[in-house]
Amino acid sequence: MKIVQMADAVRYPTMTNAELRETFLLEDLFRAGEIETRYVDLDRAVIGGAVPTNSTLTLETQPELRADYFLERRELGVLNVGGSGTVSVDSASFAMEKLDCLYVGRGSKSVTFASSDATKPAVFYLLSYPAHAVYPTTLAKFNDLEPVHLGSEETCNKRSIYKAIFLDGIRSCQLVMGFTLLAPGSNWNTMPPHTHMRRSEVYFYFDVDPSQRVLHLMGPATETRHLVVRDREVAISPGWSIHAGVGTKSYGFCWGMGGENQRYDDMDLLTIADLK
Repeated sequence: MKIVQMADAVRYPTMTNAELRETFLLEDLFRAGEIETRYVDLDRAVIGGAVPTNSTLTLETQPELRADYFLERRELGVLNVGGSGTVSVDSASFAMEKLDCLYVGRGSKSVTFASSDATKPAVFYLLSYPAHAVYPTTLAKFNDLEPVHLGSEETCNKRSIYKAIFLDGIRSCQLVMGFTLLAPGSNWNTMPPHTHMRRSEVYFYFDVDPSQRVLHLMGPATETRHLVVRDREVAISPGWSIHAGVGTKSYGFCWGMGGENQRYDDMDLLTIADLK
């Protein structure tokens, strides 16, 4: 498990494009028949992908965690963005279709992933943070989530927000997780932008047309940079950084947070005019 170390807001303005990508962008997390994970020192997040094909994949602990099993001191959010599959947690199994989200509580000793059809595998996005309380493993089906509709066609950011793991939904220790789907013809995600020093945020982009890209904006409002992001890549946002983006075609992205609180609306709001 590769360890990724964050840069602070002082070093950030001096970084080259290659250094920005190496630090704030995770690539190649989704490989057929494998589980890939990265340990990010920001809020001790573990970010990964599991793509089971002909056999079941097991989420193993890693030496870097110094734990007897992966979720000994952690909790986990799982979002399926591929074909149908199953996540088994200890003695329980959860069938997951595309855009179903599963919360796995601390203390779960066995977590495995399987696909219903190896030719159309499930693609499981994994986001894990340390946990100091135990909450039950719970599945949120996409069809049961109530979207919040924001934006407009005029501003090219008509979108639907689906909250899965949050204070009024699936309870967790510190993980907050959901996803946003942009309407056809819309390109901008989080606009106007914001920051929140109380927690970091992770954006996982999916359903990006292979021929298209998303320009993910980051940095302080007065010192913005961008990352060019492909399908199924992850952008990491420290508390001092905005996290917004525009695609060359509509797409989806999963947002996940960990830190001091779980209030979805805890944001330090900025205006578009603040950006430089």
